[in-house]
Formats: sequence, C-alpha cells, structure tokens
Amino acid sequence: MSKLFKIGVDAMGGDNAPAEMVKGAYMAIEKYADVEVTLFGREDEIKKHLPATHERIQIVHCDDVIPMDIGDPAMAIRRQKESSLVVASKAVKKGEVDALVSAGATGALIAAGTLLVKRLKSVERPALAPIIPTVKKDATTILCDAGANSEAKASFIYQNAKLADIYAKTVLGIQNPKIGLLNIGTEDAKGGVEQVEAFALLKNDTSLNFLGNIESKSMISGEVDIIAADGYAGNIALKAVEGTAKDLLGLLKDEIMSTTKGKMGGLLLKSTFDGIKEVVNPKTVGGAILLGVGAPVIKSPGSSDAETFMYAIGHAKKAVENDVVSKIDVALTALKETTE
Repeated sequence: MSKLFKIGVDAMGGDNAPAEMVKGAYMAIEKYADVEVTLFGREDEIKKHLPATHERIQIVHCDDVIPMDIGDPAMAIRRQKESSLVVASKAVKKGEVDALVSAGATGALIAAGTLLVKRLKSVERPALAPIIPTVKKDATTILCDAGANSEAKASFIYQNAKLADIYAKTVLGIQNPKIGLLNIGTEDAKGGVEQVEAFALLKNDTSLNFLGNIESKSMISGEVDIIAADGYAGNIALKAVEGTAKDLLGLLKDEIMSTTKGKMGGLLLKSTFDGIKEVVNPKTVGGAILLGVGAPVIKSPGSSDAETFMYAIGHAKKAVENDVVSKIDVALTALKETTE
C-alpha cells in the first residue's frame, strides 16, 4: 500500500463548523486515496455530520473551541490548551499528523503555527501565502505575505519572495517563477526605505526571476507568479481585491436581473458568465499556506463550504508530498550561512 498522508483537521474552526469541515474531510478521503484524516473537535458534534464511518477517518475529542472573533490570538493559544486548534497543532509538532488544516480565526492559526508547530530556525518570520486566481486561464499568483507579520522590514520582504519561490517550484511546479514587489508604483526607486532596500535585495539575487515593482491594480492580471509584500500591505491589497471582485459581480448580477431585457440577455450570456466565475473561483485553491513553520499549516477561508475544505486538505497533502518544509529549511539555511 502506498504511503498515507496524515492530515489533521481543526473540525471546530470556521463559520460553518463543524458541518462543512466534517463533510469536506469525508469528501477528501473519497477523492484522495492516499489521505488519512484526523478530526479534532467535539466528538458528538462531529459524528452528527459524518456521512459514514471510514477506516481513514479518526476523531480526537477536544472539549474547547477557539472562537472566530478571538481578541488576543497568542493568549488564546496559551490559555485554551484543550481547544481543537491547540490539540491539533501539538499533534503536528509531535509528528502524529503531517499537516494541519483549519478554517478558524486567522490570527489564532498563525499563532498556533508559530508557537506550537514552531518557526523554522532558518526563517526570520513565517508568512501567509494565499494563491490568487487571475484573469488568465490556468494561471494563479502567490501573494506572500498576506498578513502573518505586519512589520515591513526589507529582509522580511526579501525572505517572503524566497519562501514563495521555493513553494512555487516545489508544490506548484513553476520552473522559473516571475516575481514582483508590491509597491506604490512600477519605477525602481518607488516606495519607502524598506521597499527600496527590498528591491535591491531581490534584484541582486540572481537565483530569483525578479521583474521589478508591481502595483495592486495588477494583482490579478497574471503578469507575475509571485507578489512579494510585507504582511500589512499584502493583507490590505488582498482584501481590497477580494471585496471589489465580489461587489462587482454582485452589482452586475443585480443590474442584469433588474429588467426583463437584462434577464433575457443574461440567459444568452450565462455560459460566458459561468466561465468568468470559474476563472476567479477561489474554491479549488482551498486556502493559504503558512510558510516558514515546521509542517504545512493551511488556512482555509472562514466561510469555507465542504468543497473548499476538501481542496484545502488536498493542498496540505501536496505540500507534504513535495516536502516543501524541508526544502525551504535547506535553501534558507544555506542562504543564511553565505550572508553571515
């Protein structure tokens, strides 16, 4: 029998937990024959939503749950030791499962990844790296960092590019990923001190395919494979893009449905709209990986349904299968040694 990839699931994290998380986990073991899932959470609630028992699904009972509107993530991780997220994170650290997937509070998951799964010694700060759909079919862009660390040091931004570069090559199979630096203009000297210094670091690294600065208006253009950013700017830009796309699609739908002529036109263009919706559909991406910690940690969207969560588990499987954590550690350790 082939190797089983053991994925730990925080079944209680997310707006639709535990129902959609449990259903998504079951869909994942049906889709991926080499995946085993351990569901962490309240056993009685999990069993209510589990379609059937399965030899590749285990349940670890946890009494506590970290809420989505948590105030201090680090404090919650320290205090709520019997929560599904904390118990699952400790299982990852111990090697009982290979990766962690959660749709719970982003801050809590980042804290759990950093404090419990533990930051790699070769990494200055872990970074959250969502995969963004683009207007180019079959093309996506990695944004790194999207909010794990809000401090905008040039060395952090440079490292974010390195993390994403290894991830793109290892997991996504992009041979020579094109990298852009998120900035307020495309000219080389744009931005603050940290952005200018990060630009120089990226340009001088001949192992990177650095194309220069990129503005937020081009984030979904597909011009680059990786957008390097500090977590503060990256998070704001990502949410602006997500919100604008959602609102524009909603506005378009409302306008079409407001008149009889519009409804008729909408029927004629239904296949076109479905195609557009599929291109920008974030479901198949599944979530964002926290790069720079000792095992794959995947943040699935808080509003995840079962299908989205299934793909998040697939995302975790692929990261484990391609040994992305070890490859990041080896590459950044070597870089650290040459610069010291």
